[in-house]
Amino acid sequence: MPAQLIDGKAVAAQTLADVQAQIATRRAAGLRAPCLATLLVGDDPASHVYVRNKRDACGKVGITSRHEPLPADLSHAALLDMIDALNADDEVDGILVQFPLPSHFNTTEVIERILPTKDVDGFHPYNLGRLAQRQPVLRPCTPYGVMALLAHTGVNIKGMRALVIGASNHVGRPMALELLLAGVTTTTAHRFTRNLDQEVANAEILVAAVGKPGLVPGAWVRPGAIVIDVGINRLADGRLVGDITAEAARARAAWITPVPGGVGPMTVAMLMRNTLTAQQGRERASG
Repeated sequence: MPAQLIDGKAVAAQTLADVQAQIATRRAAGLRAPCLATLLVGDDPASHVYVRNKRDACGKVGITSRHEPLPADLSHAALLDMIDALNADDEVDGILVQFPLPSHFNTTEVIERILPTKDVDGFHPYNLGRLAQRQPVLRPCTPYGVMALLAHTGVNIKGMRALVIGASNHVGRPMALELLLAGVTTTTAHRFTRNLDQEVANAEILVAAVGKPGLVPGAWVRPGAIVIDVGINRLADGRLVGDITAEAARARAAWITPVPGGVGPMTVAMLMRNTLTAQQGRERASG
């Protein structure tokens, strides 16, 4: 039988509804709504779409959104000064700098300048370290969303064998840590991996997060596997596709995420959850 689709739009909607309900309860008790500040440098069209989607989600759940569009020639020092000001602002709970940044910025320094308690992207070394030590607080949004999609299947994944293709700091590496935290035996594949087809064939859970269309032929997929395609690639004809050849993969997998409409909506939903978590954590810390 063809794979069952894991509807990321539906799971994201459930997540947003839960966040919205929690915020409404807070407001009814006289508490302030969470606040997310976004910084967008330059005119990259895709980045503008991503930020607009995040701000729209804030409006849906009741998070206060502050947005600062910034010129592409903004200096690195000026961006760091803006982050410092947001760090010091007690009315701001989460800070998101939209990546990629123009080439004259030091991305690592920008990430590390954000207070870990306001790092709602989950990229700060402190937050990645907490995840590695099995004490997560603010978790990278895309891997966090993938775990919600896996939970939605109802499959008990403890003890299963997973393959994560891709070792980026923002998706691949924290994805492997999330799976380890969930009790999954996890392998990470990267550009030096040999015999990728054999690794894929052994994977009961397959997560592809590279950004290369057709990287994984669907014929490699293990029958009955859960397939999570994080990649989103626009072809010359305008179609959006993932990293995995979808039609052949659907014929073999038990569960599969569509592209688009799979992982993407979850990234924004988990950002909203992280923003609420950040506010709650800061309130506990302040007594």
